[in-house]
Amino acid sequence: MIDGRHLAFWLATFVVLAASLWLLHAILLPFVGGMALAYVLAPSADRLGRLGMNRHVAALMIVGAVVVILIALTLLLVPLLLQQGSALIAHIPGYFKRVQEILVDPNFPWLNWLGSGDQNKTVSDLMGQVATWLLGFAYSLWTGGKALVSFASVLIVMPVVTFYLICDWHPMIETVDGWVPVRQRETVRQLAREIDAAIGGFLRGQVGVCLVLGAYYAIALMLVGLDFALLIGLIAGLITFVPYIGSMTGLMIAGSVAIAQFWPDWKRIAVVVGIFLVGQFVEGNIISPKFVGERVGLHPLWMIFAMFAFGYLFGFVGLLLAVPLAAAIAVLFRYALRRYLASPFYSGEKPT
Repeated sequence: MIDGRHLAFWLATFVVLAASLWLLHAILLPFVGGMALAYVLAPSADRLGRLGMNRHVAALMIVGAVVVILIALTLLLVPLLLQQGSALIAHIPGYFKRVQEILVDPNFPWLNWLGSGDQNKTVSDLMGQVATWLLGFAYSLWTGGKALVSFASVLIVMPVVTFYLICDWHPMIETVDGWVPVRQRETVRQLAREIDAAIGGFLRGQVGVCLVLGAYYAIALMLVGLDFALLIGLIAGLITFVPYIGSMTGLMIAGSVAIAQFWPDWKRIAVVVGIFLVGQFVEGNIISPKFVGERVGLHPLWMIFAMFAFGYLFGFVGLLLAVPLAAAIAVLFRYALRRYLASPFYSGEKPT
């Protein structure tokens, strides 16, 4: 059992860590990224160690392979994605104009229900609000992810951090374990195992979901002939890391481009919409249960809230930390709830 003094100690520790994270989040990206990679890659180093390989050599091989893969993907995909991204940005004014022309077409008086008799004014107001929101969102991404500007430092520092953390992973775990009070050590270990299972299960499962859905959206949209299909599909697949948000974001972007590109061909527009509806159905009923499963114990709404909350508070670093922090909070909350339900205070019994 963890008494009030120990609970206060851990709460104070959490507050100090949160304050430090908020103050230093602009420079923590390579370190947080390195910790995330080390967490994912440490089991591979363990397997190589069981085969007789020196752990430092194993860590060097693993980190080197990851760096080579990332560089190869960067050289192959980034130029194409940058080309499509710049072209999409250049086409946005034309898409807005085209959608506005469709909306104010007298043959389709769709906007009367908004309560304004002046459709052109209504559409202009809507476009102004959308543009303001997009500019605010872009600014928040820029200010929240300033460390991304120093991308070279990330490429240099993050592999070094990953290498040293993989090498020292088990000694670090043993050191931290030694700091836990002896009487609470088994409880803390059990909680740590539950947190590790939740984080590992979600990360491995959701990465698989992102890869499958990103490939599906990109290929399906290219077959339909949608402009910027590869970029839109990969973005939708990547954002799927936040449950449901990726599909909805991809649907809005692809639907807008499809209306501007294919109108008045309703069939092709409906096909684009159908691609995302099918993807959402397959994700929720087939892919996610298979890759993620119920044992992770992280509700989609909790993950959406955690992503937005930590991203808002700590920028891009907060997005990287959202999953482990959300998993830890969820496990600790369930533990506290179990303790409460088993307590005399809940049952009304007098303590013995």
